[in-house]
Amino acid sequence: MTAEAIVGIDLGGTQIRSVLATPEGTILARYKTLTVPNEGQAAVLERIVRAAEAVILQGRGRRPRGVGIGSAGAVDPHGGTVLAATNLGWYGVPLQSMLSERLGLLVVVGNDANAAALAERRFGAGQGADNLVYMTISTGIGAGVVTGGRLLLGARGFAGEVGHMTIEPEGPPCPCGNSGCLEALASGPAIACAALARIDGGEASTISDIVGGDHTQVSAEVVARAAADGDAVATGVIRRAGFYIGVCLVNLIHLFEPELILIGGGVAQIGTLLFDPIRATVRERAIPAIREGVRIEPAALGDDAGMLGAIALFQEYSRD
Repeated sequence: MTAEAIVGIDLGGTQIRSVLATPEGTILARYKTLTVPNEGQAAVLERIVRAAEAVILQGRGRRPRGVGIGSAGAVDPHGGTVLAATNLGWYGVPLQSMLSERLGLLVVVGNDANAAALAERRFGAGQGADNLVYMTISTGIGAGVVTGGRLLLGARGFAGEVGHMTIEPEGPPCPCGNSGCLEALASGPAIACAALARIDGGEASTISDIVGGDHTQVSAEVVARAAADGDAVATGVIRRAGFYIGVCLVNLIHLFEPELILIGGGVAQIGTLLFDPIRATVRERAIPAIREGVRIEPAALGDDAGMLGAIALFQEYSRD
């Protein structure tokens, strides 16, 4: 093989997706497969190896420097161990050493939200920003914080868990065991639950019509569709979620003074209906001298953020 490339893998509870890309982020090859975590750790590891090997084989003569992996959950970025990933059922899995042995390549493992933050800074909407916050809002809520041009990891690598910041102390229960976390108030499932609570309370909504009366099919996407058509319940639920996200961002602005906040993930696709209350809350609640100049924008990389984030992780930490 000739010119250099890096393998990037996005390890999720539903899919394993991989790319081979240049250091500049140009994608040369793609591959995806189902994760099927209920088949066990060994089977998932085999699929990860296959995902790496598949893109290397498609790689147009590029020599892979190594492999970056972004995984959901608590990840030790120093030792490459997945300490707790509930969507995989993994606890204390030494993924870095296991894959390095199988592939014969240098492997770097990190948290997926942290990886996406690096990807947006290196390849996406955050280029040129040395101080930024990236927040992903979908089934869960995660974030990565870049300060002074470097990813903020914390003492053990767990910094950035903004989805579990307490926003409403008496709020709904969160899967983490706490109550009133941002994730319990503004994630995709939280938006669906809030809409259903209002419908069950007697409010009329076209949400029921969209799902043909089957409320088990209500999702944030369904709520967004109803809101786009002017449904009052759906609009109110999304605006409330935007308010809670805005409150969280006020705290992050006061803590880190970023120049840029990027919001990605499936819920961010709602667009203006969500971003307007987010920005309004920040304007109303953040100290003017601190929030001045802070931009709040959609992330740019979409579904590629995880894989390109794994590329960026490798570049960031293989040099350390």
